[in-house]
Amino acid sequence: MALGLARCLPPEDLVICVNTGDDDTFHGLHVSPDLDTIMYTLSGLSNQETGWGVAGDTFTALEMLKRFGVDAWFNLGDRDLATHIRRTQLLNEGKTLSEVTAELNLSLGVLHHVTPMSDDPVKTVLSTDEGELPMQQYFVGRRAEPKVTAVRYIGAETAKVSPGFEKAITGAWMLVLCPSNPYLSLGPILALPGVRQRLRAFPGKKVCVSPIVGGDAVKGPAGKIMAELGKQVSCVEIAREYRDICDVLVMDVQDQNLVSEIEAMDIMPLVTSTIMETEEHKIALAREILALAD
Repeated sequence: MALGLARCLPPEDLVICVNTGDDDTFHGLHVSPDLDTIMYTLSGLSNQETGWGVAGDTFTALEMLKRFGVDAWFNLGDRDLATHIRRTQLLNEGKTLSEVTAELNLSLGVLHHVTPMSDDPVKTVLSTDEGELPMQQYFVGRRAEPKVTAVRYIGAETAKVSPGFEKAITGAWMLVLCPSNPYLSLGPILALPGVRQRLRAFPGKKVCVSPIVGGDAVKGPAGKIMAELGKQVSCVEIAREYRDICDVLVMDVQDQNLVSEIEAMDIMPLVTSTIMETEEHKIALAREILALAD
């Protein structure tokens, strides 16, 4: 979705605010998985097959670490490692995560403004039947298999929104909640103090693209987590989650039969194709969303 919007808007008209609740330290390096996925996607370097990492990357450094007896369960490619090395160097020099993100993106030719949700640390932790698991341990280490009973965002209560996010909230004319996991991707952002209240008062058009299509997530464990938390796995539940910060729900044609339930919440449904398999699909959906702007 972010790529589609970036293809339709000039750099000065788009701010992409990214979750950092997934950030963690591996081998002494600060890793920001979501920030990197956006950066690699917008720069054309992303691995389309896996949805993470750099296309054509090798893993010789990781293989060597394993020979040294390191538990290298989190896959970091050689070129991907260079990103984390540089990020860690810049952070150690005293730069903020926002400043580092801007520098890394510019180095790879990304001109659109990508900003972390906060420069302060926030850690997404899931309560499961195997105990408390940080996001990456749950998602990568345990392949999202444990049953989830709760999701917490440690540090969110004292974290401040980043300068880029702050500027976007006050100056943007449209808000788009991309089709991301409501608990693992958007949840940490909305958990920051005052964010939900400010988005509620946001004067522009507020659009949410449902990540649930035909009763399950397009990809990832969102549907599984929703079911385990006792929620209905449908775009109707997504509308309930964001009812106070959503004017329009973009829903897939497969869920046409749920339009009346969305309308009953005073949310305008936009029924279209939301499965973005090609760049053309991403651009087409972005254009439909941008056409909703006042």
